[in-house]
Amino acid sequence: MQVPLPDGSTLELEDGATGADAARAIGEGLARAALAFRQDGDVRDLSAPLEDGVPLEIITPRSDEALELIRHDAAHVLATAVVELYPGTKVSIGPPIEDGFYYDFEFPDGVTVGEADLPRIEEAMRKHIKADERFERTDVPPDAALERFRGEDQEYKVELIEDLVRDEGVRSVSLYRNGPFTDLCRGPHGPSTKRVKAFKLTSVAGAYWRGDEKRPMLTRIYGTAFLSQDDLDAHLKRLEEARARDHRKLGRELDLFMFSELSPGSPFWRPAGMAIWNELTTLWRDENARRGYREVRTPILYDVELWKQSGHWDKYRDHMYFTDVEGREMGLKPMNCPAHIQIYKADRRSYRDLPIRYSEAGLVHRHEPSGVLHGLLRVRHITQDDAHIFCTEEQIEDEVIACLDFGFFLYEIFGFEPRLELSTRPEVRIGSDEMWDAAETALANALERKGLDYELNEGDGAFYGPKIDLHMTDSIGRSWQLGTVQLDYSMPERFGLEYTGADDAAHRPVMIHRALLGSFERFIGILIEHYAGEFPLWLAPVQALVLPIADRHVDYAREVAAELARAGVRAEVDDRSESVGRKIRDGELRKVPYMLVVGDREQEVGAVAVRRHREGDVGEMPVSGFEEQALAEIAERRA
Repeated sequence: MQVPLPDGSTLELEDGATGADAARAIGEGLARAALAFRQDGDVRDLSAPLEDGVPLEIITPRSDEALELIRHDAAHVLATAVVELYPGTKVSIGPPIEDGFYYDFEFPDGVTVGEADLPRIEEAMRKHIKADERFERTDVPPDAALERFRGEDQEYKVELIEDLVRDEGVRSVSLYRNGPFTDLCRGPHGPSTKRVKAFKLTSVAGAYWRGDEKRPMLTRIYGTAFLSQDDLDAHLKRLEEARARDHRKLGRELDLFMFSELSPGSPFWRPAGMAIWNELTTLWRDENARRGYREVRTPILYDVELWKQSGHWDKYRDHMYFTDVEGREMGLKPMNCPAHIQIYKADRRSYRDLPIRYSEAGLVHRHEPSGVLHGLLRVRHITQDDAHIFCTEEQIEDEVIACLDFGFFLYEIFGFEPRLELSTRPEVRIGSDEMWDAAETALANALERKGLDYELNEGDGAFYGPKIDLHMTDSIGRSWQLGTVQLDYSMPERFGLEYTGADDAAHRPVMIHRALLGSFERFIGILIEHYAGEFPLWLAPVQALVLPIADRHVDYAREVAAELARAGVRAEVDDRSESVGRKIRDGELRKVPYMLVVGDREQEVGAVAVRRHREGDVGEMPVSGFEEQALAEIAERRA
């Protein structure tokens, strides 16, 4: 057997040699470091036989795939420990994920596992790692695997195998054994449990089997694993920082919003939160108007025939809310686009009218399963910063570029640097291939004409058209998808949209769907975590807190706050009978940007002693001087 290597040389081996044999033939050091190997694009176990003449790459801890392998190994070790500690537990799936791994379990009746149990599970995992238990793969006929898992009362494994037989027609399935645990698994795995060097179980959550709320609720245990303890420690530090920034925690502490079981998944905005909401709305409204958008407002309830015509009925019906109105089936809108189409259709349109740009802070409702609701980041009541552009084919590139420029302008205000993805036709879609060809080409041309770098995300477009998604990275390195610019030939066709061209003939416009903040709810949740609740002055719910030193200074403090409020600065007075030191500490906890201390001297000369959050004393200045300074900072929307 001859196997080409990455350096251009060829390795000669006996017929039937494995990946481990190849690593050993190259060198003992490589054999000790090897985790798996790659041939023909597939990563395989070291115990798997090599293919003659196919280029070989040995996967080591330096390889990009190493972390995923180690995390997959750790997931199996987790399942081994759980089954050992809790006999009778049913196991489902346990994949590696972006930041670690998880495994879903159904525990026996009367057994509840929570975060307090994680140290005990970790200790059991360490024993199996120290035991250096080999991962051994066996390929067996589906009937043999079914017999095994039925005998063990592992109904989730049985269902998975039955689906593989029905959907993929498999004639064999792979089982992996490490120590006392055997799992249905495609692999690959590292050579043994001892390769899991540094791991940590991080949390426990509920998860429906196969994400279906009608199926059993399982217990999901999350963990993470790294190739070194230093890497793990750095990751755990980032997690701790993320927990401190959790928008749900800060939302309570800063009194921004609340939730109620009377309306699950829908935030109630308190006055402080509405201050942020209104500032974003003003920014959104002013900048839309400056760029030629006309604001509209549309109903939230429509005859279901609209959703059938738009295609949302087939795609989103399970995520919509319906009601009967005088014997007529109606649905709450999950999207604003069909509503804006009705406004376009209400008048005759000429090529001279185009492009037409409609914007709406549009309220939509989507039924998200209760198990996936997550503060402001995953809600059922969504206010999109939505817009739809109706234009000619010749105008597409200019309009797309203008949308991207608008997005870049907004993100720069918050210090975000966008990363772009071009998402192409999904498997389930509407419209002809010719339509998709034209739409994808138009978006790619706009990106290239603007000289923008982008990644191709094949198959992830909307069901009606391709899109450009704008991603950003927050202050602690997490990536978020915010804006989207989607090109749509299908809906104008479905709704029979027309305009009269210069040739006096009827033509079909093209539709661009555009949202840049995404939704106000989610964007505010992201901002809370990005800023850790320490908003820049223009966004801060309370911009200045006036602190009287003694009761005799309260009236003057109120005069100062009233003057600032008249000028447009959000100011409050802390008139509690507490020491000024205590008031300053509490103001710092509230993360108020400015604290204005007033005593005898300040009252006498009409001044305030200014303190900046985290920075301390700035100095004394006239009230009018502080007002001028604050208004200039607010107007600039400094990050």
